[in-house]
Amino acid sequence: MNPTLDQLPCRVLPRSELKAGGSMLARGLLRLAGWRLLYEGLPAKQGVIMVYPHTSNWDFVVGVLAKWACGLQLRFWGKDSLFKLPLFGSWLRWLGGVAIDRSSAKGTVGDTVAQMLAARSADRMFWLALAPEGTRSLTSGWRSGSYQLALQADVPVGLAYFDYSKKVVGVTDFYQLSGDAQRDFALFEQQLANRCGKRPELASPIRLKS
Repeated sequence: MNPTLDQLPCRVLPRSELKAGGSMLARGLLRLAGWRLLYEGLPAKQGVIMVYPHTSNWDFVVGVLAKWACGLQLRFWGKDSLFKLPLFGSWLRWLGGVAIDRSSAKGTVGDTVAQMLAARSADRMFWLALAPEGTRSLTSGWRSGSYQLALQADVPVGLAYFDYSKKVVGVTDFYQLSGDAQRDFALFEQQLANRCGKRPELASPIRLKS
């Protein structure tokens, strides 16, 4: 039997005054498309947002509109080769893309941890949004990168979702991880398991890949 929320070691974090004004145009476009946005602010200036489920290219479109509507300065990982392409690379950076160098000695997680710690020292915003499934296809579970990043940088995790059955995109729940992956993922499953992606059959199980 899964533990109840009050038995989980993850610490629930309150939202704070960190709620920027978003784009009225983006909010209008979401409403026009029938989407409802749930967002109440951030608990800190640095953190990781895990987005689930990721089953369609439409997630990117809805996600970018939601980001603009919230006024969130979200970043995301992208292959460094993409950022070298004329115009496209500049567009990715404008959207919030962070180039990752797979040959780095620290690795992608280590490099991003260093960037988050630098942002903390400088009192700058640095929130990274990731789809931990890593692909729109069905897999055996989540990649560990986003989880390890939040642990190593000691930053909050936000759980964001696209629910196509209700046409709701939400970024409302934030937690400080315990480091006990089994119990942390039990929390993730309780919060996200009933969210319906555009292609529900492609939503991966909410667990770390073995």
